[in-house]
Amino acid sequence: MEKTGFIEIRITGTKGNLDLTPDTYDVREVIAVLEQIEGLLFPADKKERPIISYQIQSGSVRHIFKTAVQYIIGFNALIGQISQRQDIDFLESATAKAFEEFQEMAVQRGYAFRISTSEPNTNELHIDRTTKLYRTEAVWAEAEFYLYGRVTNAGGKDRANIHIQTDDYGLVIIKTPIVVLEKMEGNILYHTFGVRVVGKQHTETGELDRSDIRFIELIDYHPNYDEDYLQSLRSKAKKNWLGSIKPDAWLRELRGSYDA
Repeated sequence: MEKTGFIEIRITGTKGNLDLTPDTYDVREVIAVLEQIEGLLFPADKKERPIISYQIQSGSVRHIFKTAVQYIIGFNALIGQISQRQDIDFLESATAKAFEEFQEMAVQRGYAFRISTSEPNTNELHIDRTTKLYRTEAVWAEAEFYLYGRVTNAGGKDRANIHIQTDDYGLVIIKTPIVVLEKMEGNILYHTFGVRVVGKQHTETGELDRSDIRFIELIDYHPNYDEDYLQSLRSKAKKNWLGSIKPDAWLRELRGSYDA
């Protein structure tokens, strides 16, 4: 059986005159924390991740997330680095966004977070209204990308999207207007396409922010070698370009002053 460990997110604070406990902690606040855990542990491809189990315990409010110990070990090192640097610009976008959400809860509600693990001598990360765990806005810039890969899923009742498995970025989820999916002809599942998208890119690392990738255009992608097509390009170039130049004059122009 696979060894497991846990992450503990302890939240302290008050609700008016009442101390924070599981009885005074609203279900929406529970959901807000649950929505971040995948981003903390599995920021890239979530499809193959192990099971994450959950408990809420008293003392003020303790969120306990149990999963495979190898991921707990990595997370323990991660919170140690954040605690030391007080900076999250080096994190993958999904992980950084999760910590930003905790920072916002701390500021808006006056809560204090203590994040630790089951590891011996665990690192601890403290987040409260005095900390400033936000990404530097200038680090991320809007950019346009061309993604190529196999479509593994498409649709959605309210939040329509396309899932595409790429070689460069792994599984990427692209927000796609429902009207676009309605107009697509035939079944695009398990076919290879190019997709033109817009999203945010880290200006230093080149990382793509997977949390907000938006559809622009689907490109019918045919990567096969086409000799006839290449031959037609050569013929056009020979007729339109090579046929219109004088070789001696062209060489003299390229050499410039080097003949002098």
